[in-house]
Amino acid sequence: MNESIEKYLFDPIVGKFSTIVIGIGVIWLVVRLIQRNLLSKIQGNDNSYRAKKISNYAGYLLTIVLVTVVFSDRLGGLTVALGVAGAGIAFALQEVIASFAGWLAIMFGDFYKTGDRVQLGGIRGDVMDIGVLRTTIMETGQWVDGDLYNGRIVLIANSYVFKEPVFNYSGDFPFLWDEIKIPVQYGSDYDMARALLLEIGGKVAGDLTQQSREKWMGLQNKFRLEEAQTEPMVSLIANDNWVEFTLRYVVMYKRRRATKTELFTQILKSFEATNGAIKFASATFHLVEAPDFNVNIKK
Repeated sequence: MNESIEKYLFDPIVGKFSTIVIGIGVIWLVVRLIQRNLLSKIQGNDNSYRAKKISNYAGYLLTIVLVTVVFSDRLGGLTVALGVAGAGIAFALQEVIASFAGWLAIMFGDFYKTGDRVQLGGIRGDVMDIGVLRTTIMETGQWVDGDLYNGRIVLIANSYVFKEPVFNYSGDFPFLWDEIKIPVQYGSDYDMARALLLEIGGKVAGDLTQQSREKWMGLQNKFRLEEAQTEPMVSLIANDNWVEFTLRYVVMYKRRRATKTELFTQILKSFEATNGAIKFASATFHLVEAPDFNVNIKK
């Protein structure tokens, strides 16, 4: 009995499995201690999230290295077989490999990060999580008007960053240029209308002018970009039916709908308070009855 127990304890296979179990336990204990004592002190949700993700991947990598080292003497004869099988596996898992390469590009290429609003693979929404193979997005739009959440969570393969354009609404420049069009009747006071629109634009969206200006100057220092106007501006065109004013302004990417609602509310009140000096235009269609006519049919 003692000999069998002793033989079992000193068996090389048992020793290697014991080494692996103990080694994995030590690796993940160290990872958890680092996450709890060091990474938890990192400022910012995004930096803390990324550091935690990297520490988890480091734990997985060290686990694989430990298993490989412990069983290295038994893997030598499988080199040729693994080489042949590896080519077939790489072909079969090319989408997985492309997604992993996409994850590396996302993490180190600054495509986007968690919390950013992006459009990827035809889906627009906020990035919830960036996994090794897929990016999780809380979708906006579709059957919901504006940039509001619709409640649908979408998983998109990371390989899409190599296949389609990546639209980032909140990267280095977290602002958007938006505009609204106001039809005004011919004969209205155009100068008053222009002055009111500029005043309302500055009151509602003017506080972002300086912030967006500083961000744009930062982009100009980083990239080759021309000068851009961040102050509210009004343009005018005349067509067959009315005079059309366009108010252009800078807005935070998450407040497009709320800002547009406030602008329209202020514009309606201001124009109505002009006592007819400024009138909104509308299209009117008049249906004319067909004239009476007689039809004679000869036999």
